[in-house]
Amino acid sequence: MTRTYTVNTYGCQMNVHDSERIAGLLDEAGYLPAIVGEQADIVVFNTCAVRENADKKLYGNLSFLAPVKKANPAMQIAVGGCLAQKDQAIILKKAPYVDVVFGTHNVGSLPVLLERARIEEESQIEILESLEHFPSTLPARRHSAFSAWVSVSVGCNNTCTFCIVPTLRGIEKDRPATEIMKEVRALVDQGVIEITLLGQNVNAYGVDFGDREAFAKLVKECGNVEGLERVRFMSPHPRDFTDDVIEAMAQSPNAMPHLHMPLQSGSNKVLQDMRRSYRTDRYLGIIERVRAAIPHSQITTDIIVGFPGESEKDFQDTLDLCTQARFSAAYTYQYSKRPGTPAATMPDQITPEVVGERYTRLHAHQEAISLSVNDESIGQTMQVLVTEHEGRRDVARSRMSGRTEDFRLAHFTFDTDDLPRPGDVVTVKINEAAPHFLSGDGGAIRRTRGGDAFEALTRQREPLLLGMPTSR
Repeated sequence: MTRTYTVNTYGCQMNVHDSERIAGLLDEAGYLPAIVGEQADIVVFNTCAVRENADKKLYGNLSFLAPVKKANPAMQIAVGGCLAQKDQAIILKKAPYVDVVFGTHNVGSLPVLLERARIEEESQIEILESLEHFPSTLPARRHSAFSAWVSVSVGCNNTCTFCIVPTLRGIEKDRPATEIMKEVRALVDQGVIEITLLGQNVNAYGVDFGDREAFAKLVKECGNVEGLERVRFMSPHPRDFTDDVIEAMAQSPNAMPHLHMPLQSGSNKVLQDMRRSYRTDRYLGIIERVRAAIPHSQITTDIIVGFPGESEKDFQDTLDLCTQARFSAAYTYQYSKRPGTPAATMPDQITPEVVGERYTRLHAHQEAISLSVNDESIGQTMQVLVTEHEGRRDVARSRMSGRTEDFRLAHFTFDTDDLPRPGDVVTVKINEAAPHFLSGDGGAIRRTRGGDAFEALTRQREPLLLGMPTSR
């Protein structure tokens, strides 16, 4: 009888992409995805170590599985990702019934480790300290038929005082551009019309081979791929963001008018303590140049509240910068002390009560800004790529969801039975706005290769597997 699996993912887009590789490896090894609602024979946790709540979530889920494992010893549990890289043997001390612990650098070993644990009836730990093969050489079960991630690099050379990721992911390692473009073209051949270039510090791409313009060249080269309609990237670092990238975004026909650029704080004093190597004037200057070159672009960001030593004035500086920058969205986080980072031992740690109160204020402040930004779109017509996850239907009218070119979520309705498929593009007239989405009426439908790919996948009910023909 074929064994089944589930992969549970915590954390960033890089983890989501890694989980696609994990699922692809398990498919290739002969396992099947578990039916929703049924207990899988193999449960994999791909973990994050950026915030403390990710630790709590993992150990809570492991505790929940303890009686399940006791009742069915043949079931296997594997823990990978950044927390596994950090905690290693600690995981087995807290949950000795875990079968496999694997790190960020050896995703490809999971099927072998599972089989070894099964045969030897003993937990397996394999944590490599450096990357041997770039993960994109592995097969993947993609989550979407028409949209895909493409990693351009792994690791990070920055030394932000709050972040443990460089310790766990290692120094930056760049893929050759020829391999990246080979993967992009292979994806497009399969029906993908939207790709997102991924990296811990994506616009530092090229540091391995000494080409500071390498990332801009990559964006421009993606612009020449026939059939590729949308190109995005995340996440860039303000320190490395150069005007040639802005030029590439403006000139490439498929580069989307959206920039996600982490701010972290609007206080120069806090940015210095964070060791972020830029100041607010540089950050705002980048936004100004992006908007001058691409007037219809939208900017989103990340912000940390309650960093050690953050004063009320520092926090007010963040609120003021949000007002000035007019982000369409900000992903806000309460500072979380991570052992092993310089910030964890800094003086003047902020009390949870103050952090929580500031977080609430920032959230409300940004909600008002987001609503104001979205209100400006009422009456405009936008091109929306229909998504496969957010569509839903009402009784009287068909209601679906998708992403605008500038990455805002849009809900839209149809009065016709001739509905778009996920992967198709719909012209939507915006008539309502909220802080987190736009609403409107669906108009013309453009059938795309992405929609064809989704329809074929639905018909065949087969996994989306991408085996990359890259050199090792």
